[in-house]
Amino acid sequence: MQPTNIADPAYFHKVVDCQWACPAHTPVPEYIRLIAQGRYSDAYMVNWVSNVFPGILGRTCDRPCEPACRRGRVEQANTGQPEPVAICRLKRVAADMKDDVRTRMPTRVPSNGLRVACVGAGPASLTVARDLAPLGFEVTVFDAEARAGGFIRTQIPRFRLPESVIDEETGYILDLGVEFVAGRRIASMKALMAQGWDAIFVGCGAPRGRDLDLPGRSEVGGQVHIGIDWLASVSFGHVTTIGKRVIVLGGGNTAMDCCRSARRLGGADVKVIVRSGFAEMKASPWEKEDAMHEGIPIIDFHVPRAFVHEGGRLVGMSFDVVRAEYDDQGRRSLVPTGEPEAFFACDEVLVAVGQENSFPWIERDSGIALDKWGLPQLDRLTFQSSVANVFFGGDSAFGPKNIITAVAHGHEAAISIAQLLAGEEPRQRPAPTTNLMSQKMGIHEWSYDNDTSLDVRYKVPWAKAEMALASIRVEVELGFDAATAFKEAQRCLNCDVQTVFNQSTCIECDACVDICPMDCISFTADGDEPDLRTRLKAPALNLAQDLYLSGELKTGRVMVKDEDVCLHCGLCAERCPTGAWDMQKYLFNSAMAESAKRPRARALEVAA
Repeated sequence: MQPTNIADPAYFHKVVDCQWACPAHTPVPEYIRLIAQGRYSDAYMVNWVSNVFPGILGRTCDRPCEPACRRGRVEQANTGQPEPVAICRLKRVAADMKDDVRTRMPTRVPSNGLRVACVGAGPASLTVARDLAPLGFEVTVFDAEARAGGFIRTQIPRFRLPESVIDEETGYILDLGVEFVAGRRIASMKALMAQGWDAIFVGCGAPRGRDLDLPGRSEVGGQVHIGIDWLASVSFGHVTTIGKRVIVLGGGNTAMDCCRSARRLGGADVKVIVRSGFAEMKASPWEKEDAMHEGIPIIDFHVPRAFVHEGGRLVGMSFDVVRAEYDDQGRRSLVPTGEPEAFFACDEVLVAVGQENSFPWIERDSGIALDKWGLPQLDRLTFQSSVANVFFGGDSAFGPKNIITAVAHGHEAAISIAQLLAGEEPRQRPAPTTNLMSQKMGIHEWSYDNDTSLDVRYKVPWAKAEMALASIRVEVELGFDAATAFKEAQRCLNCDVQTVFNQSTCIECDACVDICPMDCISFTADGDEPDLRTRLKAPALNLAQDLYLSGELKTGRVMVKDEDVCLHCGLCAERCPTGAWDMQKYLFNSAMAESAKRPRARALEVAA
């Protein structure tokens, strides 16, 4: 193998598994350390720069960082149960316990005269506004609703996300000098383009929920509801009750929000019925757990067959019972088990079987190319459409995902807009900033706490069930208190503090090998990677994690470190008699629109 190039920004970035997995690349260990120090406002601002909505995401994020967390792998190796750090809920701690941060928000520079329109006031559009407005762009956000937030406001129930949190964090962005045009639904892309905007960003989400065209559907229209539309009606107070017996169709997070909302609006017998197996459901594991914790059963491998009615009144649904079979390519088929069809009585049905984009307002002769699924044809790097100054992001770009993905899209689109309006090629992306700095303060002292906690993951307290289920607006999760937040933060393994090896000072005493608690350091003969992985002190079986390889040492051996289960405890650096190992903090900050080339102010060009 070739020696590892640690100067490549991607190498140590990948070692920080949580940050690498986050679509917005939030520097997770950095803000967790700040929380442990009680510096909640600092932790909030570290979050705000990258993920924009710390209080919202601290309650609702899909948490791609947590399955990637190294702590989860270490716990699973020791106990068989993965217990990653509660990254998402620690984010909420920073939001809940911070001081007033309004004075820490960016200061807007004088206008550069360049006008940017954002269609929709969801997370993608608001991220574009947050990145461009402080740079002098005149950003206008249009939305059909009275308040900003998009699907954050209309689709996420208040028992998960209080409206005050949405108001606060959308307010930070609008206060940057963004013009918010409420109650304005854009009905024509051609008309919008004719208004002379320098750039247009479309972030209006995937606003259409899929229906089920089954026998009986037309006869029972008033008792069957599209999940996302029903959630919006609940959010705005248009729907306040539901029938006693409710079936929710679908296995995603929207279905989980529907069933838990129905439970609070009077549904005494609420069931989730899904085509796939329980493990294959798209809903996050914790969303399924929360629903079942509230007494809602999830019935899998049932394919809807018909809406059963008597004289036009819904009385239940029938289902085919199926099982999963897989071919040689791993493709799944659902085949009947031969059991009799199942019947479940109900008064109302909530259909949450998926969402799709709907762009009736984008004329087919506008120049914006759409594919056969009705999605815009975009450059996946720049989010640029076939019309050079029109960009898409969030669910509008590639279909429904989640809030943090929409935020990541917004950051990237903002860079593209800034580059384009500066006369640069949008595909020429500014580089991220990185910093690698030793944490050594003495022979056995580091500027971070490297004592590995043995605690298991702490549980977030909930409101009492009789209170939580009595109202749609009572927040269920109460969040960590300061003491518990500190203990949970201490579980973080500081994966951004890297073990950096200097081969020129190594004397090959193998002291680091002896002291490593995870057996992840080896000195051995070089070889091809598949062979080398089997010859280490502990075989390196996780191919998703890199090997850290030195050049040839004086004995002809090489140092090989398996990055997979390293605790970043620093014992190798403390034990090394020559200082060949050092603990160095690697801070990776993604490029933002402010890193792009600044456009000249239009007023100056006119004056010239």
